[in-house]
Amino acid sequence: MPTLKQAVEFKGKGIHSGAPVNMRIMPSDVRGIFFNRTDIVGSAPISAMYNNVSETKMRNTTIGDVNGAHVQTIEHLMAALFMAGIDSAIINIDGPETPILDGSAAQFYNALVMAGRTSGTMKKIVVRKPVIARAAELRRGMPIFTRIKWWLINTVSGRKSNGYVKLEPNDANALEITATLIYPEKIIGHQTYTYSFDGTKKSVDDFVKNIARARTFGKYSEWEYLKAHGMARGADETNVIALNNSGNGTLNKTIWGDEFVRHKIIDAIGDMFTSGGFVVGKLESFKGSHALNNLVLKKLFSDASNYDIID
Repeated sequence: MPTLKQAVEFKGKGIHSGAPVNMRIMPSDVRGIFFNRTDIVGSAPISAMYNNVSETKMRNTTIGDVNGAHVQTIEHLMAALFMAGIDSAIINIDGPETPILDGSAAQFYNALVMAGRTSGTMKKIVVRKPVIARAAELRRGMPIFTRIKWWLINTVSGRKSNGYVKLEPNDANALEITATLIYPEKIIGHQTYTYSFDGTKKSVDDFVKNIARARTFGKYSEWEYLKAHGMARGADETNVIALNNSGNGTLNKTIWGDEFVRHKIIDAIGDMFTSGGFVVGKLESFKGSHALNNLVLKKLFSDASNYDIID
């Protein structure tokens, strides 16, 4: 049950809310990652678990009661906690959303490592049977008007909603992630990236060098629409890769040409950590999303024969 040796503090703004936020991550002797909304008197701790994910439609992962105490955009922080080997922490936060910082997991990870962690290992959740979550399943669960809106958005953007996320067993004793993006925008196009985490220093170093700094991204032409619908109010050139309106370039520099799909690896790691442990298996994300990541975990845990727990 590894936790931090000392508390870590962050200040910033939420990428969607735009609201200033202070966050303090503290050691805990209770297994699990829990958020406390210090700005809501009497609110209960919010567990960062897949079955407490309440919303994913805002292009992020939200836990808790969306009409009460909740925390948005936990995925980058969750990825950093997982890669730093920390499975137990109390996180005090005075707003509805974690700070976006530079839009990646790097600053979170670096600060957590500097704070140090106690000894111990995470529990492993070993995938024994394949499970798959498809975009079509998400659509079937939507109200009719939401489905029509989804269809219109994808028709206008040229993006096909045929994505899926699949978990299956592997022999590597690792979380192997292959993510694929297919966008009509030329700057992205078809990108695939594979990363494997097995707990060794080599796999951690690979994350730090090649993935941790990958930032979230969005199209500049969509910004006004997103802001009008309560999203991207804190987005700017310091925390988002902004695609230009033609889709053939970006308004700020990328670190790698395939930074877009590398960021999807961060999102997948963070969402998989809402399992409560180290998922051992092969994860294939084809045009994946936070909603599909959450659905595949729900399917995994829906049948005890799908997995083993090594604690």
